[in-house]
Amino acid sequence: MDFLRAAILGIVQGLAEFLPISSSGHLILVPALFKWPDQGLAFDVGLHLGTLLALLIYFWKDWWRMVRAGVPDFVRHQFRFRRHSRDSQFLWLIALGSVPAAISGLLFDDWIEEHLRQPWLVALALGGFTFVMLLADRRARMSRTVESIGIRDVVLIGLAQAAALFPGVSRSGATLSMGMFRHLTRDSAARFAFLLGTPAFVGAALLKAGDLSSSSGHELAELVIGFGCSFAVGLAVIHYLLRFLRTRTLMPFILYRFGVAALALVIGAVRVA
Repeated sequence: MDFLRAAILGIVQGLAEFLPISSSGHLILVPALFKWPDQGLAFDVGLHLGTLLALLIYFWKDWWRMVRAGVPDFVRHQFRFRRHSRDSQFLWLIALGSVPAAISGLLFDDWIEEHLRQPWLVALALGGFTFVMLLADRRARMSRTVESIGIRDVVLIGLAQAAALFPGVSRSGATLSMGMFRHLTRDSAARFAFLLGTPAFVGAALLKAGDLSSSSGHELAELVIGFGCSFAVGLAVIHYLLRFLRTRTLMPFILYRFGVAALALVIGAVRVA
């Protein structure tokens, strides 16, 4: 891999991880489109570390507030969560919502990597799940804010996040759509989706960090470039999307997903023919 390709994939990761268009799907489709060799798991881990850092930096005040409230509340009240402050309760709600993705990742991650990374499957998932996003965007009654989130909400949104392990679905798209089905406003659903996604990113990074140790000097340089691009672009995209969804719908992303899915299937059919 050369440095330009590393930068392009880093930009793709930064854009696609937080926009509801599927980063895993794009990291499969983009190399397939340009007939690039697979960039390897270690490089993908580096890209995900970049977007993880973007999440941690953008939401550090939220995490610091929740941890600062949650630790003393747990020491004082243990599992009597109704006595915890709202910030403390929110921390435990995120922990609960992270369980489905953690279990699914441990059980199925290797199988998904081995069997579901074909471009045509990604294209079908990209197009198919877009109908769910369209339904959420058009039919959901979006009247609630992040502060109203409860146990039922986080369990359902957590299950949606677990389903997004399928390449092409999109973690942000799945959690955002379920949040909207639970009547959260678009920007509130996106904010919670980003907070809920952070533990999943941390867990995935810890599980796959060992793959980075086998990288050579040139590969590490490419990793640094990809990491930097994914971090910088991801940080900008988080800020942009939260502002965008305060007044806009998901329609641009819905049309984009349909277009990319159709293009990928057409190109795949032409190459086979």
